[in-house]
Amino acid sequence: MSIQDRIRETVEGNDVVLFMKGTPLFPQCGFSSRAVAILDHLNIEFASADVLQDPELRDGIKQYSNWPTVPQLYIKGEFVGGSDIMMEMFEAGELQAMLDEKGVVRAA
Repeated sequence: MSIQDRIRETVEGNDVVLFMKGTPLFPQCGFSSRAVAILDHLNIEFASADVLQDPELRDGIKQYSNWPTVPQLYIKGEFVGGSDIMMEMFEAGELQAMLDEKGVVRAA
């Protein structure tokens, strides 16, 4: 299976996916840490993929989204953006609205 197929499977197989540096418990960069904090604040359960553990994934995700940086957030298969976009959307209430619109269930 190609890296693009693996990424597509991950994106399509999970309601919310964060491709990041590190893990949700131990983010390895400030941007990934901020992305995790936003999702945690919204009580969103999400899958994650650590690009630092897989150089092929690190390059492949940038090609998949045509976006040069990590982290990258996907909601219901749709590329949302990185931590700056997530922060702007969160502060404007747009991220919460998008999650609700797409029927993403919040953790209790």
